[in-house]
Amino acid sequence: MATQNFIDYVKIFCKSGKGGAGASHFHREKYVPKGGPDGGDGGRGGHIILKGNAQLWTLLHLKYKKHIMAEDGGRGQGALCSGKYGEDIYIEVPLGTVARDAETGEVDVEITEDGQEYIWMPGGKGGWGNNHFKTSTHQAPTYAQPGLPGVEGWKILELKLLADVGLVGFPNAGKSTLISVLSNAKPEIADYPFTTIVPNLGMVQYRNNRSFVMADIPGIIEGASEGKGLGDRFLRHIERNAALLFMVPIDADDIIKQYSILLSELKKYNPELLTKQRLLAITKCDLVDDELRKMIEKELKAQLKKMKETVPVIFISSATQYNIEKLKDELMKLLDTIKSDI
Repeated sequence: MATQNFIDYVKIFCKSGKGGAGASHFHREKYVPKGGPDGGDGGRGGHIILKGNAQLWTLLHLKYKKHIMAEDGGRGQGALCSGKYGEDIYIEVPLGTVARDAETGEVDVEITEDGQEYIWMPGGKGGWGNNHFKTSTHQAPTYAQPGLPGVEGWKILELKLLADVGLVGFPNAGKSTLISVLSNAKPEIADYPFTTIVPNLGMVQYRNNRSFVMADIPGIIEGASEGKGLGDRFLRHIERNAALLFMVPIDADDIIKQYSILLSELKKYNPELLTKQRLLAITKCDLVDDELRKMIEKELKAQLKKMKETVPVIFISSATQYNIEKLKDELMKLLDTIKSDI
């Protein structure tokens, strides 16, 4: 998906419709000069409703809609005729969208299913007509209720990508290259940090007509959870990934240190992220010969054991396809394990 077309955050002002006023009216016809009250109720104001759409991948269609306002309800009429309901407004959003209040930050709802609907801003209730207020002692009431106001305020929509596997790593760890090799995604790739500035999704084909979705999350740096680099803007996308593939290049100054920093940033952002199944891939193995790779592998496993870290490790090269098929096997095995635990 193109950079300018991926929008994962919008702030909009929403206002639901006001309820219509009830009618103060009395029945009148030939030979009935003093009929009783027959004022109808006002119509409900229009709701603003969120609706999940599995065909959407971005909030781009809402980027320039800064104000969304639903229709007011109609006034009640005589002969007990109710006013018409204000037309509801549906806001279609991608699956994985979180709706929250801009002022309090409180989450209103998470849209995770296709067709899921949620009344985000309920319309105001219509007022009762004077027919509701007649009693045995007060048979000609002139009072009718006004409609209740709608709800208004600034709201935020944030998209958290729904993917099976999320790629986690520093800039230039080889995430974009890997997803371009494994899937149909075509991310921008270059030999400098922060080439990827928006998440990319790719469908990875597997044997027996099976597949899984992989998300290339823009690179994390130390301090990302506090807003450094690209900040925590994209950390939220990791929350909705079933499994995490940590990626550290084999030519890193300190592989364990990079891996530890990635774990630390995820923990600071949301400790629950560390409960996800994960796999550690050491990338760019084409840069070293077999003898050096084996030495690094032996040392790395010893360090992980010392840390009591049980994460599975695989050495790969996207450039030469080294262990790429094995990586797909390991990821599918991981996903099968997750599904069996549900």
